Amino acid sequence: MEIQVLNQNGSQDSKIELPESIFGQAFNEDLVHQLITTYISNSHQGTKGQKNRAAVRGGGRKPWKQKGTGRARAGTIRSPIWKGGGVTFAHTYQDIKPKKINRKMYRSAMRSIWSKLAEEEKIIAINDISIDSPPKSSQVKLLLSNLGLESALAVLPNENEILSLASKNLNEFNVQTISSIDPSLLFKAKKVLITSETLESLNKVLS
Repeated sequence: MEIQVLNQNGSQDSKIELPESIFGQAFNEDLVHQLITTYISNSHQGTKGQKNRAAVRGGGRKPWKQKGTGRARAGTIRSPIWKGGGVTFAHTYQDIKPKKINRKMYRSAMRSIWSKLAEEEKIIAINDISIDSPPKSSQVKLLLSNLGLESALAVLPNENEILSLASKNLNEFNVQTISSIDPSLLFKAKKVLITSETLESLNKVLS
């Protein structure tokens, strides 16, 4: 499959061939689902902790007698409806066991995602993505405007700190690297920007 390569200003440059071994595979929905759910599950830290009414210190004495005060009956000042009380449905620490997916399944699922993106014409090849220093969000917005895009995910072979800083405050632009790519972000991306170096890295990782 051959696609057009664009410059940062949106003009056409050359053409590049997408390898059939990565971008020409049948979509395996079950395998992709397993990969994404495994990734999301393993990203949960399980360290969030809150106190319920039993864990909050104090409140052992009934604040006032049951009847005759004219006020609502209360058994403890640590009730969830009181300020300083416990949380009704408190989050507790969870020892989450990481799920595993072997290398062969991972590669097959990622090839399936990339093939789906190519089939839906969501992949845009660009000769280079360069942002001037100091990095500014306006430069990334200009890049999207030149390419005629509302949002995009850029997949690079290596970390680009300047581009990451420039897009840090933008919801419409995300930067990922081949070595630490989020498959859920890749799968739901409206457009994916890649370079020739990205293709070389994909060949090494997924072939």
